[in-house]
Amino acid sequence: MPSISVLGLGNWGTALANHLAVKGFDVLGWSIEQDIVASVNSEHRNIRYLSDVHLSKRLRATASLSDALQADFLILVVPSKALSEVVPALKVSPNTILVSAIKGLETKTMSTPLQFAARHMPVPCKLTVLSGPSFARDVVIQRPCGLVSASSDEAAARAAAELFTSDSMKVYISSDPLGVELGGILKNIIALAVGVSDGLGLGDSARAGLITRGLAEIMRLAEAMGADPRTFSGLSGLGDLAMTSTSDLSRNRTVGVRLGKGEKLDQIISSLGSVAEGVTTTPLVLQLAKKYSVDMPITDHVAKLIEGTMSPAEAVKGLISRPMRREIG
Repeated sequence: MPSISVLGLGNWGTALANHLAVKGFDVLGWSIEQDIVASVNSEHRNIRYLSDVHLSKRLRATASLSDALQADFLILVVPSKALSEVVPALKVSPNTILVSAIKGLETKTMSTPLQFAARHMPVPCKLTVLSGPSFARDVVIQRPCGLVSASSDEAAARAAAELFTSDSMKVYISSDPLGVELGGILKNIIALAVGVSDGLGLGDSARAGLITRGLAEIMRLAEAMGADPRTFSGLSGLGDLAMTSTSDLSRNRTVGVRLGKGEKLDQIISSLGSVAEGVTTTPLVLQLAKKYSVDMPITDHVAKLIEGTMSPAEAVKGLISRPMRREIG
């Protein structure tokens, strides 16, 4: 059986680690929080994340990164802001398959996690991304979901897909890792915008319009960066966007709803208790849009909301008053 380590035991890391352990693998989770390590090992639960869930006894935890690196599969689930610290320390075998399950950009370089890993890992290894519409809560209690494993190395994508596929999880494969990564990253911004619309009480029609035009923005930037536009009709594109924009379990949508109701961003973030990647991703994506000369009006308005230079009502008015243009083409 392959050896498996999961780096990062937040909500998503804990859910993926437990999923693999329930499937029958011995899994080692790494966390810098000693109380998480202790609670996983002694109580079979994560004291901070998904704390009401009893975890498989096949899941153990460690605070030693070097111990966790001795693995055939390395599942990377740290916050995107930690990439610059963690990735250069990943001294692994060239045959290791690194699976990124991160939906955010590295903050200084505006790189996707796999782009950053390709440039900054001490030893090159096989790089794969796992993404798609799935909440940690659903995965950890084994509700059905569909994901995508993508890599430029099809054998690596297939190996990761086989690793995660179970009676409750169907994993497809893709040869477009950039598109799959960008789908998971960019949808958080649109979910913020949809949340603001719902917080303002603008209704179902406005929500549908934002999701549709948001997908158009995502595709414009992704195609300019070299991704396959067809990827965005799939699970990691439209699927993830629809789920994150409409479910009350979505942290990014929740932030948007509360902004739309008039709460201050600092207050929302301090009370949320977990990462909403869209908040840190939005200004980075706006920089990418300028770099690639791509028009992203929804992202631009969300960025101004986050900065506090535009109110939710002003953002809506600004989007509606934009000049007429063709929808497609």
